[in-house]
Parts: sequence; C-alpha cells; structure tokens
Amino acid sequence: MPNRIVTRDEWLAARIDLLKEEKELTRRSDELARRRQALPWVTVEKQYRFDTDEGVASLTDLFRGRSQLLIYHFMFGPDYTAGCPSCSAIADGFNGFVVHLAHHDVTLAAVSRAPLAALQAYKKRMGWTFPWASCFGSDFNFDFGVSITLQQQRAGAFEYNYRCPYYKPHLPLTRRIWQAGAIVLAKGVRRWIHLYCLGVPRVAAMKSSGA
Repeated sequence: MPNRIVTRDEWLAARIDLLKEEKELTRRSDELARRRQALPWVTVEKQYRFDTDEGVASLTDLFRGRSQLLIYHFMFGPDYTAGCPSCSAIADGFNGFVVHLAHHDVTLAAVSRAPLAALQAYKKRMGWTFPWASCFGSDFNFDFGVSITLQQQRAGAFEYNYRCPYYKPHLPLTRRIWQAGAIVLAKGVRRWIHLYCLGVPRVAAMKSSGA
C-alpha cells in the first residue's frame, strides 16, 4: 500500500513526532553503551594457536602490540567454498575503520574455522587487507560459543547469543554449525581479559551506528 500524500504542514507534524522518538532511542542507546562499558570482566587462561599470514600466532600475537583486540568471528567453515554473504557485507567496511581503531589502541582481526589458504584466497578475491586468522584445529570458536559440535546439537547442550538451546531446525544434524559474532579482549598481566561478546545482529547494528 503506498504512503499517504499529505500537505507540507501535515508531513512536518508527523516528522516532529517521529524525531521525539528518535531522540529517545538515542538517549536509550547512550545509556546501554554506558552499561556495556561497565560490564565485569573475566580472564582467559587457555592458550590458543592461530594460523596467520605471518605464520603461527598466539592470542597475544593477534593484539599486534596494542592493548585491546576486537575479534570478528567470520562465518567461514572448513567445508565452505566462500565466506558467509552477511559476514562479507559487514567485513567490507573493515578496511575503512581498522586504521581508526588502531589509533585508539585497538586491533581488529577476523577469525574463522576454515584453513588459512581458503581465507587468503577469499580475502584476495574481495580486496580486503585487514588481519584474518584461521583457528582451524583449535577450540577457540567452540570455547566462545560460535561453533557448535554435532554432540552438542544432539544433546541440546549449547547456546548462542546467551540463549539455550539455540538451534536451526532446518539444518540436519549431520554437520557442525558455524556462527558469527564478536568478542573484545584486553591485555592483562600475563593473561588476557574478556570484556565483551555479542551476536551478529548486534555486530551489524553497532557497525551502522558507530556504537
């Protein structure tokens, strides 16, 4: 159904009403941002290994000398022939703001389960330059809740984005599930600190809003 055609004064009145709600949403978003920044932290004691363009790397290496690390869990499983379209749309903006994050002492990196060679080929095809590491063969994605094993699916003993159980009924229980999301880590004394974690819908929202 097409929108109503009204006078300029009627349009202006409707627009002002909507503006009030938009400003309220902005205030609410600011409040949530403050609460997000005040969340408690948890230490990460486990050691992880990644394959990168520079060779085998530890979690510390992914920080690239900075104090904070923003990891985007890019959906690209070992059996994928290309990256997830939604993740690719989000990652298209990484080249632009990775430099700005670096100026604020934050390193941005993507991590996927696919072998490094597959990631490098897709990265070249897409014209991306941001760091992208493979966690193939490690528990990293499983530990942070973005990869789900067949055993977890059968038992219903898993969650995604803090909901349990999370499942996709249209997918047969014959394959592992790879999900998207993001985590923020900070360097502590001889260990790393997990600051924040979010699912992919919130990643897209933060990207569009600059939150």
